[in-house]
Amino acid sequence: MQTTLAPKYQGTTDGTEAEAILRKCVHCGFCTATCPTYQLLGDELDGPRGRIYLIKQVLEGATPTRKTQLHLDRCLTCRNCETTCPSGVQYGALVDIGRRMVDAQVERPRAERAARAALREGLTSPLFAPAMKLGQLFRPLVPAALKAKVPARAPAEAHRWPTRRHARKVLMLLGCVQPSMAPNINSATARVLDAAGIQTLVADDAGCCGAIRAHLSDHEGGLADMRRNVDAWWPLVEGLTGEGKVEAIVMNASGCGVMVKEYAHHLRHDPAYAERAQKISALTRDLSELLPELVPLLKPKLAHLLPRSAGEAGGGAGDTATRSTPQAHDRSAGEAAFASAQGRRERLAFHPPCTLQHGQQLRGGVEAGLGELGFDIAVAPGESHLCCGSAGTYSVLQPALATQLRDRKLAALAPLGADTIVSANIGCIQHLQSGTATPVRHWVEVLDQALGG
Repeated sequence: MQTTLAPKYQGTTDGTEAEAILRKCVHCGFCTATCPTYQLLGDELDGPRGRIYLIKQVLEGATPTRKTQLHLDRCLTCRNCETTCPSGVQYGALVDIGRRMVDAQVERPRAERAARAALREGLTSPLFAPAMKLGQLFRPLVPAALKAKVPARAPAEAHRWPTRRHARKVLMLLGCVQPSMAPNINSATARVLDAAGIQTLVADDAGCCGAIRAHLSDHEGGLADMRRNVDAWWPLVEGLTGEGKVEAIVMNASGCGVMVKEYAHHLRHDPAYAERAQKISALTRDLSELLPELVPLLKPKLAHLLPRSAGEAGGGAGDTATRSTPQAHDRSAGEAAFASAQGRRERLAFHPPCTLQHGQQLRGGVEAGLGELGFDIAVAPGESHLCCGSAGTYSVLQPALATQLRDRKLAALAPLGADTIVSANIGCIQHLQSGTATPVRHWVEVLDQALGG
């Protein structure tokens, strides 16, 4: 796509990057077919191709309007269009640039400004944890819409962290909202890795990955979050703390993972951080990327999940009953939860977050790994590639569209007849749970429970 930058954008970092991205677009429209908001609204300007045209016009000097801003706001940044695009257009980076340019010229209504500021500062603040505790205390009294955003208080067991030391060590980001909303995800991750002989370390000074501010057009605030994390992690990355070097930075929230993997890109022009950010990004792994190595280490501990072989009583190769072994007769209460009164394995429906399958381009790893460990897991056959509507702060800022996408996702998952829905991102988990009575959990919690965690 030929673009002639307006003088004010020529030679700027954003202008140069945006122009390079736009030149890859060939107007084919493949992206439109897989865009969730276009499917809901049927408006070309609410699909990637239309939004690209809007951003191109701004770059060429056209004055954006409130309508331009609304169309860009409705984008989920799910990046499904990137997976579909045959030309490799980096739409996610382009729409972030476009939003910043538009927001610099179009003033938002006061209520919107207040809401966005509250999300930027509130979700990343140390005050978020006590505020969440207060919300949980009064949860029975709050309106249903607010109650859906406040999960029930986690039991004490959710905070149990393993105490064994191992030669192998990884670093983990706890996240900004996850420790308060779903602390068991982090502790379950540490317990599962502990069961495989890997110790999980945490840098106390690390905080929000930067995604919240970056996606709300606070570019400098997002970069500041990234630099703080690089500084917090660097002693552990370099082995300067006496703990030894970590072999990876593990992310159990795919939204954080995709952002940290892109630190090298975001900080590439910062002479003080570019080299360190590149190393941080190279070390970062989504938790699912460790599964191929974890499976053989954990499989002997999960024999009770495996189907009975053809030679065992009452079972063929396709029998879903649990294996008859000494371990099966000595299950903990957590392990026993995986078999119903009919003696079948718990059925799991996996919702792959957009930040995992489109942002990080990781597909099939969770299903393959859990399946090999003996879990009965499946994905929705027709719409597993589509966004659930959570999309970071999107479910708060665009509640009507987010609810439609959530209900569509749950309807697609319903035919699987799952006992539990699992995912890999706290936002998706909380958003889906707000629309269903079926438990929605992180897949690592299910694995931890099967291990007796």
